[in-house]
Amino acid sequence: MKITASVTISLATILLRHVAEGFAYIDPSNGSIPGGNKKTEKIENEMQQSAALLPDCDPQLLKEHAQFAYELADAARLEILPYWRQSRHTLGQEIKVEKDRSVFQSASPVTLADRAAERAMRELITERYPQHGVYGEEYGVLREDADWVWVLDPIDGTRSFITGKPLFGTLIACLYKGTPVIGVIDQCILNERWLGLAGQVSTLNGEPIQTDGVVTLNEAEMYSTTPDMFQHGDELNKFDAMRHAVKTPHYGADCYAYALVASGFGADIVVEADLGLYDYCALVPVLQGAGGSISDWNGVELTLQNHEISKGRVLACANAKLHEQALEILSKPGLESSDSLDDPSLTILQDEISSSTFIPSAQTLTPWVGGIIVGDILEQILHHGS
Repeated sequence: MKITASVTISLATILLRHVAEGFAYIDPSNGSIPGGNKKTEKIENEMQQSAALLPDCDPQLLKEHAQFAYELADAARLEILPYWRQSRHTLGQEIKVEKDRSVFQSASPVTLADRAAERAMRELITERYPQHGVYGEEYGVLREDADWVWVLDPIDGTRSFITGKPLFGTLIACLYKGTPVIGVIDQCILNERWLGLAGQVSTLNGEPIQTDGVVTLNEAEMYSTTPDMFQHGDELNKFDAMRHAVKTPHYGADCYAYALVASGFGADIVVEADLGLYDYCALVPVLQGAGGSISDWNGVELTLQNHEISKGRVLACANAKLHEQALEILSKPGLESSDSLDDPSLTILQDEISSSTFIPSAQTLTPWVGGIIVGDILEQILHHGS
């Protein structure tokens, strides 16, 4: 790639800001957690109990792999930053079409940055751990049956990335025998990096985090990337029931919404569907290590082995009480449409989503900003009266 002067200056500015601010990463080789209080200690005890469920997983090896996950995130940053807020031509945007997916996932953008970042991470994995497996969004699966498998999403939230909105993230997970034991959410523009590690409290830039959610659905702030990720019928009906059960539904944050829940920044729930394995594996250790709950819509653990059963349906909550209440709605078989779907505005939305001829093109995706269709207007339509 030929880097222009403006790109170089932009990259240099970002890197200098990051160096000036500094990264207070926790050292995964150090078992201690900085700071801490009673709630943090409680979470840490729970994490240690959870880690005990993986008795043959070497703790020292786990910490070594966590440090390597940082190296992968650093490598991805170097590939992504030169493309930040560049022209469509520089980004090399393409539309990736996938059959049998939701409206949102059936035609998704991919850029040179996505591919370059994944290539860089895969090369490092192959060099350091040639026996490990790799499961990536852009370049497929290698040695899926290995004990250790790295799951990579170089840019989760490409729609945000191509429109200059810093709510995307690089997702890096390490699975041990199919279970996510390491998770990194890296936001290279905002200089934020979350780490989830089995047996330890999750961190943001090295500082321990904990969820801080409400305990009833009618008080909860809920995120979903877009209503278009739910298939017409049972999925969409259950999502509709959830958005009416919570205080306010919000749209358009991709992986960043899960990080907000884990950090206790005011978000309480994330409900999504039709996710790939690479979309959620890194989120599991981060949420669990912060005291949150994450599963599929039936309460089933999110693992490599369960991916086909879970069908990419993910529920993440700030605490177990919210999780239980949400599962009561999402796990019901054959939920009928609520009365709210008689609303003409929702009928239009339903018709558009269910249309077998509607395939988003680059042009139809243009009004989207990371999954938001003119955000405030959509929220008014979808949550009338709240």
